[in-house]
Amino acid sequence: MLLLQLLINGVQVGALYALIAVGFSLIFGSTRVFHFAHGSTFTIAAYIFYYVYSVSQAHWLFAVLAASASAVIFGVIMDRWVYAPIQRHEGSFFTVFVASLGAGIVVQNVIGMVFGRGFVSVNTPLSNSIEVISGLYVSPLSGIAIVCALVFFGGLGLFLSRTNVGTALRALAENPELIRVYGLSPRRLSTIVFALGSVLVIPAAILTAASSGLNPAMAHHVMLISLAATIVGGVGSLRGAACAGLLLGLSENIALMYLGPQWSEAVTFIVLFLFILFRPSGFFGRAIAT
Repeated sequence: MLLLQLLINGVQVGALYALIAVGFSLIFGSTRVFHFAHGSTFTIAAYIFYYVYSVSQAHWLFAVLAASASAVIFGVIMDRWVYAPIQRHEGSFFTVFVASLGAGIVVQNVIGMVFGRGFVSVNTPLSNSIEVISGLYVSPLSGIAIVCALVFFGGLGLFLSRTNVGTALRALAENPELIRVYGLSPRRLSTIVFALGSVLVIPAAILTAASSGLNPAMAHHVMLISLAATIVGGVGSLRGAACAGLLLGLSENIALMYLGPQWSEAVTFIVLFLFILFRPSGFFGRAIAT
């Protein structure tokens, strides 16, 4: 029964990890920007939802809209006013990474000053688990997490395959110059990518706030999951990132049978190192030159 409980919890966590990882993989795969502040997008959305819903006592729909707007605005600001100026001056990959890391540190400290550095949680009617059978508890949030992942991935797949903008986004990473030949702006497409990648973390941020709670330093764990899932799934493969996110969520929870919760990040590193050693291209990726 314990194993079944951990599997159910692992699927819920894995679905959220998959959303986070696909958002990061979409941004990195399309723009080659190591968006370390992707974890900050998650944290901002989660804390805005917490403030509007729990502190201000507003309707949950308004809280969701506020969290969504804040995440997308932050992602677009990072692209337009942080990464774009660096790239215009031919800044290196490392320069962009340092700028993103600095932005993430600033966001963490600002959130810590505004909301405190302790643990906070969001209590909703859906947060309480229901005993399905003797000894097995399932939260409604588990089903919501799975449904959100399926809906968002389905919508993203249709957008990338059935629209002209989606086709251009898939070509952006391969040949930005070809994009210009067809009269499209790589800068505008980059902004769309950052907006889409930020949208994908929103359900994960909200459901995490309502299930396991928040702290200002959680962005680091989010980035670890994003990076590990991108490598394990295969750089540039959104399907691989989704599968890897699910694998990491299941691995972390099943490991609780033998290890304490403080070892969850160690489990992620173990999975990552095993793939680096035995399958460096990941699930569906291929070797690329950067």
